[in-house]
Amino acid sequence: MEENMKFATVEDTVEYRLFLIPDKPGDPEEHREILQKCIERIMTQFAPMLVPYIWQNQPFNLKYKPGKGDVPAHIFGMTKFGDNIEDEWFIVYIVKQITKEFPELVARIEDNDGEFLLIEAADFLPKWLDPDNSANRVFFHQGELCIIPAPKKSGTVSWLPTTPPTISQALSIISTHPEKILASESVRAAVNRRIRGYPEKIKASLHQAHCFLPAGIAAVLKQCPRLVAAGVQAFYLRDPIDLRACRIFKTFLPETRIMTSVTFTKCLYAQLVQQRFVPDRRSGYKLPPPCHPQYRAHELGMKLAHGFEILCSKCSPHFSDSKSLVTTSPLWAGFLESLKKNDYFKGLMEGSVQYQERLEMAKNYFQLSVNRPESSHAMSPGEEILTLLQTIPFDIEELKKEEAYLPPEDDERWLDLSPDQLDQLLQEAAGKKEPEPISKGQEENYDLTQVSESMKAFISKVSTHKGAEVPREPSEAPITFDADSFLNYFDKILGSKSHESDSDDLDEEDSECLDSDDDVDLETQEAGEEASVKGTLDDLKSYMAQMDRELAHTSIAKSFTTQKQMEPLSQTTNDNPEEEDSGTGGSVMTPVDVDLNLVSNILESYSSQAGLAGPASNLLQSMGVQLPDNADHRPTKHLEEDLNSCFPGMKNLRKYDFYLTTLYKIITSMQIQKCCATF
Repeated sequence: MEENMKFATVEDTVEYRLFLIPDKPGDPEEHREILQKCIERIMTQFAPMLVPYIWQNQPFNLKYKPGKGDVPAHIFGMTKFGDNIEDEWFIVYIVKQITKEFPELVARIEDNDGEFLLIEAADFLPKWLDPDNSANRVFFHQGELCIIPAPKKSGTVSWLPTTPPTISQALSIISTHPEKILASESVRAAVNRRIRGYPEKIKASLHQAHCFLPAGIAAVLKQCPRLVAAGVQAFYLRDPIDLRACRIFKTFLPETRIMTSVTFTKCLYAQLVQQRFVPDRRSGYKLPPPCHPQYRAHELGMKLAHGFEILCSKCSPHFSDSKSLVTTSPLWAGFLESLKKNDYFKGLMEGSVQYQERLEMAKNYFQLSVNRPESSHAMSPGEEILTLLQTIPFDIEELKKEEAYLPPEDDERWLDLSPDQLDQLLQEAAGKKEPEPISKGQEENYDLTQVSESMKAFISKVSTHKGAEVPREPSEAPITFDADSFLNYFDKILGSKSHESDSDDLDEEDSECLDSDDDVDLETQEAGEEASVKGTLDDLKSYMAQMDRELAHTSIAKSFTTQKQMEPLSQTTNDNPEEEDSGTGGSVMTPVDVDLNLVSNILESYSSQAGLAGPASNLLQSMGVQLPDNADHRPTKHLEEDLNSCFPGMKNLRKYDFYLTTLYKIITSMQIQKCCATF
């Protein structure tokens, strides 16, 4: 359906739309004229950022798109960002700033993954929001991220549709209720964190390197630096047919090579450096030995020359007099004034060589983005390169003289990532603060109850066929354990006289309480479903009881650490003859120390990882628990003594181990029951 606007289907492509609010019906031509004026103002105002930017594939662009169906006329743009994901987030920053500078505009942005802004803030989204109902809900308005909510019940909020809104409905809601659709602070913070640092971040994403290039390429890049992206991409994505043109060079002869400085983005530079390539002997491009101090410059120049030769082999010069008419356009004066106002020329003297270079870059941008007629044909990079070679004069001898004044190369150590730097990048990408290293004193006094308490909190979370919810970090939601309330709670569930060690023997009242904890009201279900769930639970009880009887005659109990027979525990056991009957042969079943077994097994798994990633460390980190490094290489027989010393408070709760064991078995039964009900 047209009203539910489809996501971008082209791979690695971002689409952005700007709508005018309030969107009142009127003359279509007048609406078109307003939007065209907005495009000119936007491209002029943001030119200082957009002119020097080097795009991976396609630049930021805007054009008028007429209305169709329930989608009104709007400003549309599409950019293929390819391998450089930073291009996409730079566009997010630009779109956000556009809505801030132009309050009458509302923006939507999406890529081939769909609502990628929601993906970035996935950890903070409301529970009701999912890919099935997120269409036409996410917008930028006045520089802030907005999410149109869904009503909890049909008809409770008159201005909210019960189904995903159409574009027209969404624009009406944003216009009339802007303060009620603002995304939560955590969601906005997650998106803002991803675009933090712009526009200063643009300069940090560039890399300058020396290249031994043909003079023609050096002259073209001095006039239009953005064409380096097309050259790198042509080399990076070459195929055997493309390389036929590089057997004998016709456009960029190796005899004309000079040393020059080229500005890349870090993504382009990495693509060029990391590929190994041996040129054809017939090409004339010979490399010095790898030990040569200028080997990297020769290698980069050779690769870049191949890319430019491939581009030019597919095209012919495209001559046009439109560039000579740039300065006569009525928009040029305002465009140039905006550049000067935003310090685009960096204080350079008017008429100097560097000033003229930046002025030519501005003219190219103006011609392609601001003053370009809709019916005009866009030149391919190859056509543009050949046209520049025909129109710009350059002297090889003069270019050789400039070799002595080249700026120094940038350090390329950023290409090599250490494990610590990689961990830091992953932490930043996940929006988490890097955990502080554990001191020696903290290692000695480390409280292992964090492990057991975090695991209990994890087990107590509701899980479905979609997965389990991980508890928040301790700083966000500290884990507490109140023994009295814990015991009172289980007294209500099991009854004051129910102290059997076998928790499988649950009566009907128990199952009703468990179901209420899971927010499942059996009374509202149909009789057939109620009988099915009850039968499933009864079967599970009998299976588990039978397993307990069978395992009682095996040595499986020896694999668990049991509690010591303390006097309070013995008295409790003697006061409960029913518990004695539950064992086989009338023997007393020694209770399992749940916490001790849990922590010892996790620590054993953590130790076996030998400092590498593994299930134990991943699970604990997701729950905000950081264990110190294993510096104790004593035999495992000492582990129980160490763990007992870490649980001094648990000795007072030994007589309540039955409740802990019951808790784990009940949760297991509940999870299986829910899965059976789901499927």
